[in-house]
Amino acid sequence: MQTLSRLNRIYPSKAETGTFILDFFNEPEEILAAFQPYFQTAELADVSDPDLIFDLNDKLRAAGIFTWTEVEQFCDAFFAKSKSNAAIANICKPAVERWQKRYKSAVEAYKQARDMFERTKKFNDVIMITNAENAFKECKKEKDALEIFKKDLGTFVRFYEFMSQIVDYDDKDLEKLGLYARNLRPMLRETIEDEDQVDLSSIVLSHYRVSKIRQQHLLMQESDEYKLEPGDALGTAKAKDKKVEFLSQIVYRLNELFITDQLTEADMVNYANTISDKVRENELVMRQLMSNSREQAMLGDFSKAGYDAIMDSGAAHQNQMMQLLSDPVKGSKFLNVVFDILTAGGAGG
Repeated sequence: MQTLSRLNRIYPSKAETGTFILDFFNEPEEILAAFQPYFQTAELADVSDPDLIFDLNDKLRAAGIFTWTEVEQFCDAFFAKSKSNAAIANICKPAVERWQKRYKSAVEAYKQARDMFERTKKFNDVIMITNAENAFKECKKEKDALEIFKKDLGTFVRFYEFMSQIVDYDDKDLEKLGLYARNLRPMLRETIEDEDQVDLSSIVLSHYRVSKIRQQHLLMQESDEYKLEPGDALGTAKAKDKKVEFLSQIVYRLNELFITDQLTEADMVNYANTISDKVRENELVMRQLMSNSREQAMLGDFSKAGYDAIMDSGAAHQNQMMQLLSDPVKGSKFLNVVFDILTAGGAGG
């Protein structure tokens, strides 16, 4: 087996000389470990329960995000040749608006409850702290439920498409919901608060570059029979760990920000932490960050302190430093990342 390394996903294809994997992200050792269990024989350790789809169907419908009338209208329009894609997508708008309205409200309530909980910690009142903590947990539960609803839509589509090839459900409602869910899920987008909005409407892609980093052979080894666990946890998703999710968002934003040909994720995160730590030494700036909103803090000494830290970061970070200093837009966005790192855990609006 040969690999071309560094991608977000794995694309296997059969060729006369064997299986080729084009991968822009994973290391060869990780690719080999992922494919090794399936090299010879893989079978299910148990039987998948086809009735799980009905439980998830009930859970999605009980969420109150869409009505069954909207599902029926969507399916009728989808199979009507006279309907445009825009007209079909418009049928999903009521559900999208319900989800977005509830999600925005849940996020605002979550932030307020979190801030209240943090403030009550300063008082030695057990009842007040307990009440604030319970309110915070309830708000987080509502926000998590809406995020999990979006995940459940995708789970429903994948499980139904897989199981319907094996089991004859003979249920038109499941088919309709699967079609509707497949189109609704991509429209549900969580908004990132306080992120600078960039108008990309006038940008046209003129060219792109593909760099071949490495090609090598990976040898599969014969192994014992491997058994796959069947799907048995549909609709039981948990909200992401707060710290893991925060780090993932930081890495995503840094990847969007920098030209990463010669930079690893560790390079970018370490650089952001270096600048953050340097700014953290400035007590005046930190007091401004902790007692003001993002917009107010940006008007204070934070920006100057941030750029001073970038200038002093040294030759080890020359690559990123030049990108930031040569492009004010990048510099501003990077300082927003630094701001989030410094205020992670609750303060700063």
